[in-house]
Amino acid sequence: MRLRGRMSENRTSKALLCGALLMTALTLGGCATSIADLPLVGTPADAPGRPKEAGSYLPVEDLPPNRDEAAIAPAEQAKIKAELLAARDRQASAAAAKDQAAAQAAAQSGR
Repeated sequence: MRLRGRMSENRTSKALLCGALLMTALTLGGCATSIADLPLVGTPADAPGRPKEAGSYLPVEDLPPNRDEAAIAPAEQAKIKAELLAARDRQASAAAAKDQAAAQAAAQSGR
């Protein structure tokens, strides 16, 4: 009876060891290969070929050329600026009125 229990423990530990080795091999193998390079998965027949050299970095510091024309006409730009200033003034006066009303309510409740 004891021999039988030891054999099942042995099998269990061997199975766990084999499973751990298999998972390690698959994990490390996944780091070394690309799915697109596998023969069964691969790329479609009508896909363009890969370049022999890896692509270079994008030109981050290259600026676009200056425009010949303004993006917005000066008159339209002045109109938009005036609208923004008016909106700012409306919000500032609304915030000031709200603050003043809150201060008055606090003063009256404090009496």
